[in-house]
Amino acid sequence: MPDSVNRRDFVKTAVGAGTALSLGRSLAAQSQGRVIGANDKINLGLIGVGIRGGGLLRQFMRIGEGDGKSQLMAVCDVYEKRKQAAQERSKAEFATLDYRELLNRKDVDAVIIATPDHWHARMAIEAMRKGKDVYLEKPMTHTIEEAREVWQTAVQTGRILQVGSQTTSADQWWKARKAIADGMIGDLIMSQGSYHRNSKEGEWNYTIEPEAGPDGKGANYIDWKMWLGETSGRPFDADRFFRFRKYWDYSGGIATDLFYHVVAPLNICWGEPQFPWRVSGMGGKFVFKDDREVPDTFSLVADFPKGHTLVLSSSMANSTHIPGLIRGHEGTIVMVDHGMFEGKTDHITVTGENRFREEFTKKWGDMKITIPVEDKGPDAHMKNFLDCVRTREKPVLDALTGYKALVTIQLGVDSYRQQRVMYFDVEQEKIVDKPPKTYNV
Repeated sequence: MPDSVNRRDFVKTAVGAGTALSLGRSLAAQSQGRVIGANDKINLGLIGVGIRGGGLLRQFMRIGEGDGKSQLMAVCDVYEKRKQAAQERSKAEFATLDYRELLNRKDVDAVIIATPDHWHARMAIEAMRKGKDVYLEKPMTHTIEEAREVWQTAVQTGRILQVGSQTTSADQWWKARKAIADGMIGDLIMSQGSYHRNSKEGEWNYTIEPEAGPDGKGANYIDWKMWLGETSGRPFDADRFFRFRKYWDYSGGIATDLFYHVVAPLNICWGEPQFPWRVSGMGGKFVFKDDREVPDTFSLVADFPKGHTLVLSSSMANSTHIPGLIRGHEGTIVMVDHGMFEGKTDHITVTGENRFREEFTKKWGDMKITIPVEDKGPDAHMKNFLDCVRTREKPVLDALTGYKALVTIQLGVDSYRQQRVMYFDVEQEKIVDKPPKTYNV
C-alpha cells in the first residue's frame, strides 16, 4: 500500500467533531495554490490514461491547443505502456507511475483524475491538500463515506472540484430547472430516466493485453500493488485490471458507470441537490453469465424527503429506452425523448395536465410548450472547469451536488447487494436500519 497518509485516518483528524473549524483554516493555509494571472497558462496533470483518461487527454489537447490558455505538464498511469503513449501524444515534460510524484510538483495547478473508482477519493483529497484543483471523473467516489470526505475537503481547502459527468453541462437540464422554478409543472412527483444498450459482450469486456502485468518487461509493466491500493490484496488478474467495472471492489457496475449520468443532471433540474431517504436496487445477471460480479440489468427506485420519487432502468442486453422526464402535479417536462444520452436533443417539451388546462393555457399559451436548447458542444464541461480554476466560481457539477448524487447511486448498489431496502438519515448523513422519519408516506 502506498505510504502516504491513510485516507480514513486523515478524515478522522480532518473532519472530526470539534476540530473541523480549526482544521479547515489549517487545510486552507496548506492548500494555497499558485495565483493564476490573466495571461498565465493553467498547468494540468492527468492521472489515469486508460480508455476514459485517454479520451480526456484528447479533449484537453483539443481545448488547450485551441485557446492557448492551458497546457498538460504531467501524466501518470500504473501501466508503463499507457504512461509512455500519453507522454508521447501530449508532449508532457513529466511522466510517472506514481501519482504522488505528480502531486508533489509545484508547477501543476490542477489535476484530472480518471483512474478506476476505488482510487478517486484518495487522489482527490491529497491533490486538494496540496493546493490543486480537481476534475474528478464520475462516479466521484467508490463509497458514500468517501464522497462526503471529498466534499468536506473541497470546502475546507477552498479548491475547485468538478465531477466529470460531462452531460451535466448540457443545456436541457438548465432549461428544465428554470421551467420547474417558474412553476410550469407544479409540485414534483416523479423523475424517470434510463440508460440502455445491447452490447455483444455485456459491456466492460475491454481488450486484454496478454503480455501486460507486474512481471511484464519494459512497456508491459503494470504496478499491480499500486493499482490495488486499499482493496483486497490478490494476485494479478488481467480481467480485473482491464475490465475493472465488472467487479465490486473497484466499481458499482451500471449504477456508477451509467446511472450517475442520469442522477447528477436530475439533481440540477430539481433546483437543489437532494439526498434520498429510501432506495431500492434490483436486477441481476440475466444474460451475460461470465465472471462479472455486477448485474447486466439493473433498476433503481428512490424516494426523497420533499415528496417525489426517482425511477431508473438500464440493461446491457436491450437497447430500448424510456424517455428522460420529470412529472409534476400540473404538467410534465420531457428533457430527452430518446435514450438519456444516446444522441443530442435540441429542445425540451412541457405539457400541461388536462386537469389544469385552463390555468396552464392562460399562463403559457398552449398545452404543449417547446423550449429550444443550445448545443454547447462536447467540451463544455471541461471548459467550465478550466474557467472556474481562473475565476474561483462554483463549477457546474460541484462537490456537494456530486456527493448527493453519489448517495442515491451507492444506496442502490448496497440495496442490490444486501437484498434489502436501504434507508438514509438525511440530517445526519448516514445509512440507518429503519426509516429515520415518515416522509410523505
